[in-house]
Amino acid sequence: MNVPAIRVTNLSFQYTDHTPALYEVSFEVQPGERIALIGPNGAGKSTLLCHLNGILGMGSRECAIEIDGVPVLASRLAEIRQRVGLVFQDPDDQLFCATIFDDVAFGPLNMRLPADEVKRRVREALHCVGLEGYETRSAYHLSGGEKKRVSLATVVSMDVDILAFDEPSSNLDPKSRRALIHWLQRCGKTLLIATHDLDMAYESTDRVLVLNQGRLIRDGATREVLQDREFLEAAGLELPLRFHSA
Repeated sequence: MNVPAIRVTNLSFQYTDHTPALYEVSFEVQPGERIALIGPNGAGKSTLLCHLNGILGMGSRECAIEIDGVPVLASRLAEIRQRVGLVFQDPDDQLFCATIFDDVAFGPLNMRLPADEVKRRVREALHCVGLEGYETRSAYHLSGGEKKRVSLATVVSMDVDILAFDEPSSNLDPKSRRALIHWLQRCGKTLLIATHDLDMAYESTDRVLVLNQGRLIRDGATREVLQDREFLEAAGLELPLRFHSA
């Protein structure tokens, strides 16, 4: 029997000011699945993603999070973070080095890889996101869309098996958004994509998890869920634009 790439069991969470965020969320993701995590603002999508590599909280007897069968515990975080790459919604939260090379090399260097392997990974990651030749540039001088692509490269360079994205298509121009969709379709990784871009979700994923007010209210096939107008509207969402009548 295959071990799930991600297993979340009874995940509940509230912030330090006692604001509730998640209520008993449970689901599994199999290796290679491409999953969209959707819901209105405040549904808990970003909070859920941040639990996958221990940024927020740890597992307990009542609430377990496992990555490839490894529990998300303080003692295992180094291992977990070599399995899960998280791309934040705001690239400024992810890019902090003097040059693009340093940003993209940060993860591989912390994995203690040889210098030649680090250089190879940086080169291939930047090629993957269409930013060859940007190594000596500074993220501070890039457009919002370019920063998004560098953020993706910082995770691609770590060659993790699971990629978690928080609003990856926001602030991208149409050409960059289309390139992102093509990359998601062919990357071959396990994907969990939190997004309001339901057209991108329709093209890039096979399954949808729907959060509303911190609760998982539906788990189903992308093409089924994203064509259910009545359900989406009740959940504070709309049909993808492709299904809107002229």
